[in-house]
Amino acid sequence: MKALILVGGYGTRLRPLTLSCPKPLVEFANKPMLLHQLEALVEAGVNHVILAVSYRAEQMEKEMKSVEEKLGVTITISLETEPLGTAGPLALARQHLTNDLDPFFVTKVEEPSKYGVVVYDAETGRINQFVEKPQEYVSNKINAGMYMFSPAMLDRIELKPTSIEKEVFPDMAKDGQLYTMELQGFWMDDPTAKIGKNCRIGPNVTIGPNVVIEDGVCIKRCTVLNGALIKSHSWLDSCIIGWKCVVGRWVRMENVSVLGEDVTVKDELYVNGGRILPHKSIADSVKDPQIIM
Repeated sequence: MKALILVGGYGTRLRPLTLSCPKPLVEFANKPMLLHQLEALVEAGVNHVILAVSYRAEQMEKEMKSVEEKLGVTITISLETEPLGTAGPLALARQHLTNDLDPFFVTKVEEPSKYGVVVYDAETGRINQFVEKPQEYVSNKINAGMYMFSPAMLDRIELKPTSIEKEVFPDMAKDGQLYTMELQGFWMDDPTAKIGKNCRIGPNVTIGPNVVIEDGVCIKRCTVLNGALIKSHSWLDSCIIGWKCVVGRWVRMENVSVLGEDVTVKDELYVNGGRILPHKSIADSVKDPQIIM
């Protein structure tokens, strides 16, 4: 069984993190987003995965070599020389997807829910239509970005930039050839982090491996990535702390502040919605949301 994963995007909404690392390799619940997908696909019986790649292709290929051995799966890189949207990569990888008549998975890392809610028959799962920005309630189900296709559907796609959501799915729905099912997610912990005394962690916090959180720290609605250090008595709300960052003592950060890789925030500063590019040292408070280059 085969699967194609669309990982060609630039991950602009996760900058500055994606200036150092392609989005599929950014950790979610302490594991690269792509690895969550690969493990689930292998568990479902997939033995050949095609990655549609354009941005940081060499880094992606290097990381995947060890994953191939670990999971016992073949990983093929399908390199886009120009952005092909969400359908074009299927046409590009056609030779890998049509060497038999078996169905194949397609999963995507970029956000698919912006294409509207899904209206479908609850008993059969048959999709009737997609409604963008409905003015009144029609459904609360959105596209989760994981599909299973018959190779025959590739006849609908040309090798050119194409949106599968806007140019392929509506026609498939009209022809009665598109169905849906609901999927559940999962969560995991990492035991290598060190947390000091009198800390308040949660709700909705992910702490990566090798993170050190000193005494008296308060963290809620945050992700702290591998190797970061949060010094004593700091307060973080709705933030992403990048790899190997250092947040000083008595720092307050909030309002979706994001630190890129290896950023240092000095003691006793306030950061309000700041997005700090990698390898910077912040010595002054950021009182208003802005990008620090």
